[in-house]
Amino acid sequence: EKIIVISFQILILLVFILGWELLARFNLINTFLLSSPSLVLKTLGSLFTNNDLLVHIGITLYETVVSFLVVTIISLLVSTLFWFSKRLAKILDPYLTVLNSLPKVALGPLIIIWVGASANSIIFMALLISTFVTILTIYQGFAQTNQSYITLLKSFGANKRQIFIKAIFPSNIPTLISALKINISMSLIGVIMGELLVSKSGLGYLIMYGSQVFNINLVITGVVILGIISYIMYFIIDRLEIWIRKKRGN
Repeated sequence: EKIIVISFQILILLVFILGWELLARFNLINTFLLSSPSLVLKTLGSLFTNNDLLVHIGITLYETVVSFLVVTIISLLVSTLFWFSKRLAKILDPYLTVLNSLPKVALGPLIIIWVGASANSIIFMALLISTFVTILTIYQGFAQTNQSYITLLKSFGANKRQIFIKAIFPSNIPTLISALKINISMSLIGVIMGELLVSKSGLGYLIMYGSQVFNINLVITGVVILGIISYIMYFIIDRLEIWIRKKRGN
């Protein structure tokens, strides 16, 4: 089953790339607007030769990883605090919902004024985009833990801290992994949005610059690189999930 699924995934990708290239070669699509795989490869080679490619990728990766780690730590701490204080969770829940639904791009000019036009504002944008949804995801998992676990531990005289350590956190490992998957994608989105606004380097800047000079090859190359990075990050977290399941005997 795994071989069949992977084979079809690769086949779909190859058919898409081949079809795109053939349409470009036979002038059935306008390469000025839609580029082509060969032009994307040529642009990649040019960026690599000029030593620009690794610099832009490195900056975007750094900002994404920092945002991801900070959001993960903050979300775990806040979600844990909410579980220990249900009243606090009820008080702040509507505010978290409103903050999560706000269009963060609209706050871009304010973020630049508050933090400055630097990497800090890009990371701050990523934090705004991913923090609230990650907190809500993790806390919902904590709040919906099977009550049988909690009742059993209470019958043995366990206190709230012991219940959290022995039941709440371990039983929500799948929820935490799901939250990490959401977090990494949202952090990358936030970083790119921030780079589109203020950066002078990074993949977001590369895409913005390409659109400003009508270099569609550069824009699509940047998008392709983002897709590859997104898949690699997702793959790492997916491998982490499999490793944790094996450790837990699931």
